[in-house]
Amino acid sequence: MMMNSIANLTLEDYMALSYAIVLIPDEDGTWYAKIPDLPGCMTVGDTQVEALEMLEDAKRAWISGSLYAGDPVPEPAFVV
Repeated sequence: MMMNSIANLTLEDYMALSYAIVLIPDEDGTWYAKIPDLPGCMTVGDTQVEALEMLEDAKRAWISGSLYAGDPVPEPAFVV
């Protein structure tokens, strides 16, 4: 995986990239969502829609935090 090969991108540039999403139903009726390319970027919602909306917020926080800290932001492993 290439890290920071797309240097000088802004938060909005990264938000526009198409990262793969994993959406898994739980036994209790909630939905677990994560972005595997962004380790630790995950959330749980009561519905699929809620989980995906919350994941968008988690993605923004994850990327923003990495950019602020000067850490590399992985680009999507697969172009969608």
